[in-house]
Amino acid sequence: MQALVACHECDLLEYVRPIPPGGAACCRRCGSVLYRSKRDSLNRTVAFALAGLMLFAVANTFPFLAFQMETLRTETTLMTGIRELYAQGMWELAAVVLLTSIVVPGAQLSGLLYVLLPLKFNRVPPQAAPVFRSVQHLQPWSMMEVFLLGILVSVFKLGKMATIVPGLALWSFALLILVLAGATASLDPRIVWDRLGTHR
Repeated sequence: MQALVACHECDLLEYVRPIPPGGAACCRRCGSVLYRSKRDSLNRTVAFALAGLMLFAVANTFPFLAFQMETLRTETTLMTGIRELYAQGMWELAAVVLLTSIVVPGAQLSGLLYVLLPLKFNRVPPQAAPVFRSVQHLQPWSMMEVFLLGILVSVFKLGKMATIVPGLALWSFALLILVLAGATASLDPRIVWDRLGTHR
């Protein structure tokens, strides 16, 4: 049975047709883009996900920022702020920060690799379809760029009181945001669903 796709603009149902790499399928009624065929999608997404997992490990292991005031020096990690929010009774905010900056990005990267790495070698891992579906649902909950923006605002304000030294984890975290964006941009879900032998 041939798959159907609904136009995001006018809701016209169209049959999914093969298109050349780098090409796009457009709606016959309104002309809006229905889907694109991304070049070397699987390999590029796997490469981004592997790089992202390494950056994620560094961002969660090494110091994020160091505060130096005269002879006093304090180093913080990603988990330091979350623990401090929890200690001050703001457990709801601590849970949101933990989910959106650590848990969801980690699950997103792990899920992508769990599904895509075996597919690269023409193998289908167990429960691949539910895992890939979960990865797609998790994407809007990854808000690391918002977290980083908050950190930069805090650094600007605290810079008047102490010397702020960026740690290795901060640079890794910033690169991780770009790598995750690259993985999202290079991923063609249609290829994955076709290889899994199902359509969502």
